[in-house]
Amino acid sequence: MLSTFDGLLDGMSVVQPDFTPARYGLLTACDGGLLEVSGLSVPIGTMCRIGNLGAEVIGFRGSNTLMMLLGDPVLLRPGGKVRTEGRPGMLPVCAGFLGRAVDAEGKPIDGGPAISAREEWPAGGIRTGALDRAPVRECFDVGVRALNALTTFGVGQRIGVMAGSGVGKSVLIDMIAHGAHAEVVIVGLIGERAREVSDFVEKHMVGPKRARSIVVAVPADHAPNLRIRGALLATSLAEYFRSQGKRVLLIMDSLTRVAHAAREIGLLLGEPGAARGYPPSALATITKLVERAGKSAASGGSITGLYTVLADGDNHDDPVVDTARAILDGHVVLSRDLAQRGQYPAIDIAASLSRVMNDIVAPDHARLARRFRALVASYEANRDLVLMGAYRAGADPDLDTAIAMHPELVRFMGQDAHDVIPLDDSVAALHALLGP
Repeated sequence: MLSTFDGLLDGMSVVQPDFTPARYGLLTACDGGLLEVSGLSVPIGTMCRIGNLGAEVIGFRGSNTLMMLLGDPVLLRPGGKVRTEGRPGMLPVCAGFLGRAVDAEGKPIDGGPAISAREEWPAGGIRTGALDRAPVRECFDVGVRALNALTTFGVGQRIGVMAGSGVGKSVLIDMIAHGAHAEVVIVGLIGERAREVSDFVEKHMVGPKRARSIVVAVPADHAPNLRIRGALLATSLAEYFRSQGKRVLLIMDSLTRVAHAAREIGLLLGEPGAARGYPPSALATITKLVERAGKSAASGGSITGLYTVLADGDNHDDPVVDTARAILDGHVVLSRDLAQRGQYPAIDIAASLSRVMNDIVAPDHARLARRFRALVASYEANRDLVLMGAYRAGADPDLDTAIAMHPELVRFMGQDAHDVIPLDDSVAALHALLGP
């Protein structure tokens, strides 16, 4: 029985007592989730407590500190005492998060015991020079044949999965989380439905996979600063394991919800909306978050980042989609038309791209992948003519080949959600389909 308290006692032995006087401020205004507190001068990012409610400092106006509430403002009253807790700008990290599902504050949501984290990591990451990032030179196996063969990912690459709602982003993420070869898999479910969180934990936090997995979940009904904090916690945990030389897969679902949360905070602070209502700080949040992934030359570890991006109304020119596409090292586009035809995963191969593929695969593999893309693009561009019977055979040899091979091409791109097809098997299947 005493062994249960060993970890707690060890942690207490290294904690230094704090004899400084406790400081507190007074609540002077509450406008929705925005609070104004007087008499408390603390840095931005500090976590505070107002009775049983949490709040985070997001700015200041004159001598008053601005905070965003982490819960419901019911029971708040003028003059309430506001006290600080924790260290500003630091997030808990440790190996104890492995196998656990936690919220944005690192507290368990899986019914397990509390996690005693003795280490901390800067919420904004540890900034390094551009040349401290090692180049991407090794293939990353995701277990999906179409991606392995046609848009091959690299260890340390940042990839976006872009699609409208209901096209299959979550299913594809499930397939990659199940089939990817990584030492640590960290999944940030940010701003998604609570049902998806429970489904994901039930599928992936069981058996031997659980020991290498971490889930950071912040559903859509949580405060916007909690959603951003959840994304920062998932990324900080990934950086922590990368610093130990681990090969980490970081899945962020979704980057768009993080941008929405940053937009809410920016507009609440009075920042003017620019690109379709997104203030500049919201789009900058995406860039800062994505740039933290990559391969470290110092530790030899890597973070392969996979970020889902919601194209609102299937508009791929949305500011979030456009910003993500510009900063990421590749993107996978899911097509609603393909999904309606029953092709899953509904990957639009012609529109998808891996910017590191040519540097990490054999020349014949890259050649066959380009040939496959050309055949698919040729068929899709002339699909209406072919279906109407308006195309005359022999007018275009490439289109003739695409029409003849179309059933085989569709079968190659399709895959059952529970199947895992390794990289070598995917490349071999591509060679068998298109020849030497």
